[in-house]
Amino acid sequence: MNYARFVPGTQLFAEARQTVLLRNRAYQGEAVAAAAAAAAAAATCLIDLPSNEAVLEHLQQENGCWPEVQDHHIPVPPAFLRSTKEAGKDDILGRYHPSSGYIFGKAPNILEAMESDQFAYRRCHTPFYPFQDQAEFELGKFLCERLTQSDIDRFLKLEWVRQAKPSFSSKDQLLAWMASLPTGPKWRSTTLEITGYPTIQPIQLIWRNGLDVVEDLFANPIFANHMTYDPHVVVDGDEREYSEYFTAKQAFEIQDQLPKGATIVPVIIASDKTPVTRHTGGLEMHPIFVSLANIQSDVRMRATSHAWRCVGFMPIPKFSDVHTDYQTILSQRLFHKCMDIIFADVKVTAVAGKFMPDSSGHLRHCYTPLAAYTADLPEQQAIACVSKVASPITLREFQEEAKAHSLSGVHQPFWRNWRFADPARFLTGEILHTCHKFFFDHPFKWSKELVGKDELDARYRSHHKRVGTRHFSSGVCQMKQMTGREHRDLQRTLVPSIAGVAPPQFIHAIRALIDFIYKAQNPVYTDTSVDSMVASLKEFHDHKQAILDAGARRGTKGTIDNFLIPKLELLQSFAAFTKDIGALIQWTADVTERLLITHCKLPFDRTSRQSRTFTEQIVDILNREESMRRFQLYLFLRMHNAPLTNAIVTEEQEITETDPALAWIARIAPGDPNQRCFVGPRPVRNHFLKGILSSTATTAFHVTIAPDRAKMSINEVQQLYVLPDFGQALSDYIAKASNSQPLASWSSGHGRVKTWNKFRLQLHSVFRSRLIMPSQVVQAAPPSQTFPLGNCDAVVAQSIHGDRTVNIVAQVRAIFQPIPPRHGTLPHYLADKPLIYVQYYEIVGHPHDEPAISMYVVARQYHNGPDGQRMRLGAVIPLTDVTHAVELIPMYGAGADRTVGAATSMELSKGLTRVVKHLRFMSHPRYPPGLEASTWLSTSERLGGFPQNTTGMHRHQSSKPER
Repeated sequence: MNYARFVPGTQLFAEARQTVLLRNRAYQGEAVAAAAAAAAAAATCLIDLPSNEAVLEHLQQENGCWPEVQDHHIPVPPAFLRSTKEAGKDDILGRYHPSSGYIFGKAPNILEAMESDQFAYRRCHTPFYPFQDQAEFELGKFLCERLTQSDIDRFLKLEWVRQAKPSFSSKDQLLAWMASLPTGPKWRSTTLEITGYPTIQPIQLIWRNGLDVVEDLFANPIFANHMTYDPHVVVDGDEREYSEYFTAKQAFEIQDQLPKGATIVPVIIASDKTPVTRHTGGLEMHPIFVSLANIQSDVRMRATSHAWRCVGFMPIPKFSDVHTDYQTILSQRLFHKCMDIIFADVKVTAVAGKFMPDSSGHLRHCYTPLAAYTADLPEQQAIACVSKVASPITLREFQEEAKAHSLSGVHQPFWRNWRFADPARFLTGEILHTCHKFFFDHPFKWSKELVGKDELDARYRSHHKRVGTRHFSSGVCQMKQMTGREHRDLQRTLVPSIAGVAPPQFIHAIRALIDFIYKAQNPVYTDTSVDSMVASLKEFHDHKQAILDAGARRGTKGTIDNFLIPKLELLQSFAAFTKDIGALIQWTADVTERLLITHCKLPFDRTSRQSRTFTEQIVDILNREESMRRFQLYLFLRMHNAPLTNAIVTEEQEITETDPALAWIARIAPGDPNQRCFVGPRPVRNHFLKGILSSTATTAFHVTIAPDRAKMSINEVQQLYVLPDFGQALSDYIAKASNSQPLASWSSGHGRVKTWNKFRLQLHSVFRSRLIMPSQVVQAAPPSQTFPLGNCDAVVAQSIHGDRTVNIVAQVRAIFQPIPPRHGTLPHYLADKPLIYVQYYEIVGHPHDEPAISMYVVARQYHNGPDGQRMRLGAVIPLTDVTHAVELIPMYGAGADRTVGAATSMELSKGLTRVVKHLRFMSHPRYPPGLEASTWLSTSERLGGFPQNTTGMHRHQSSKPER
């Protein structure tokens, strides 16, 4: 896998580009790259040659004049970045496309281009020009980001501010200074009209050149360590992997059709319409966002990474004297016309190519196919120019003929002349709307109809409360909108919550559909996992008749006897999309929903809110924010004498920082207090560095330095936690750990312990072993007024049974550590790590016992105490024996016990409990379905481990958010 590329000179390279590309914008095939390489090589040769062909013939001679090949560091795709500790790494093989991603010279990235700004010469002496110093720039930045223009004027008129004498004395001066900072692609306004159809207000398209924005993103050094330029095949064992766009089939197909050495710059578009007024006014905005599939999905999917740029605000016209039936088609035609304007140069580049600098300053011959368009179903239908069900959308004569062919009546779609653009491919399966909105509107509604709203609410209210998990204390049936966390937690717990009321076949269908939704969100697939996803959908279709038989599918007019649901039909295409363009989770509209807030709703609050001008004001605000963010990074690098090119990190390291700008800054100036000026998501705290590690170093634990109770006797622990056998369990642990050797320095009768109410557990990602996941909190609080029986979570722990290690389910009741005597020490098994007192569950039901539910069932384990009383079976074990957190849901039977609430359900529920969730359980290199956020124990994959010949736990992915 050689990333060394031929790097020619640049003097005649510009001439080759001018001659071959600009003189003839038609597609030149191999001639473009060949001419560029020839001209570049000729830059080092003094021989006069009459033509490009003669240059190429000269270069093919043994004494040719090819420049010396230079070795450039290129980011390694994430599929090849596996931890050296990961099992099976040697089986990860791959190959790059043989003729992709050549480098044709050097060119400045966007920060280096600021060195030639009109005021660059002034910044040689006054780095913060036009501001006096860093403090004044930060003040101006704060005012522009936080206040309206009228508020800025009022602030500057304060007597204290006048005494401080900042260089700017009015809002107009401050805004003018901000406007003088180096900025990105310029915004412009274009007035449009549709002949014969007047509008109430003029149609104004606020936009910027899509190609300029693509070039700006491609040359942004912030993303240098997170870029991919070459299609590559990844093989794990004997199966191909599909993850990022460049690992899928489409990238190879496009690369095969491009000139030798070309680089694909796949364009991603996202759009959605959103209201910006909360109560009155009816103002809406329809922004268009652009990103690149070259940017790795982990970074691209975070709105805070600024990997998405707004390229336009679509006009939302209101036509006068036009029949309402025709408003939609006219608006759709206007939408496609505006997209034509914005992306005209991008479409030319998809055909003819263009030389563009990348984030490391390397010049590449780029082509810009449309890889994906993220939108909800109605907008996808408008983009594809197909009609909606039972919706009049066309002009009368054209309307009838178009509807006969299921068309919308848009005769010039914007993608008609965009090379490689096919709506059947770029309109991807979209997780947010197609899965989660569908789940909330249909499977969840079916469950409400069958179980009953009051019963379902009672069950959800009684779920045990966990840190990091949404608890529906008011029920779920009255909710109209949900956040991402609420969607995730609702889907994960629905199956055990309806068990006992719904018929098995009904539950089977719902469980299979949720399985499919989980599997559809994998970040990494193999052919086997794709087949597993397809099998889950087939399983739903095999059992869906039970939903109709139960009368659960209902509409406003009563029972519905079919499954004619467009989104359900779209699920059939997910497998093909995955192999064609990569994992579907990277195309989800989650980030778009966040961008609507940051680019529309929040800036709108800082405008005058006038319907005629608020869009232009928002554009000014966005432009200032982009300029200030870029200028601040430029100044930080210059103040530390750091290069404006982001060095490629080649050493292997664990990842906790997902914001690329903050990661770059931290490498340049670790510990610099000026880092506080850069706002971004807080990085994941890495407990693997200073925390407590398991014996295999695969799990990290953390407890606070200061315990919740600093010094307690064993009797006090027994009384506070209501654990009468705590002292005996601790003595048993000491005897086992010491091989029954007497311990003179500490005893359970006279020793003291410190206790904690919780600990944190941290794991690596199952799919990306270098990625450290956020830690999870496990609670073990003693009884209190709020929790009369304690607030204690369940875990999976490992136990040695003879010559094998098995997994056990237990409830953590106390977290503690013995305190060494004043002038003595403790043995390692007491001093090295905290201990936990747990009470065990036994597995009494397996997934194969109830295939419809396919979950484990556990029951509390009891034994006879010293006085013959029946009590919970408990033991003391090291904290490091814990491997994962789990969530238990009571088995409600035909009706929930209304006397059992969230504070007591772990203790007072009927003896049987379903094991619903465990967090990031598996670290298996074969990538079973699922993400790290949450899982449930179900189905069939055997990883070994539970007593009584039980199977292992099967991972499923958590749901992602819906609007």
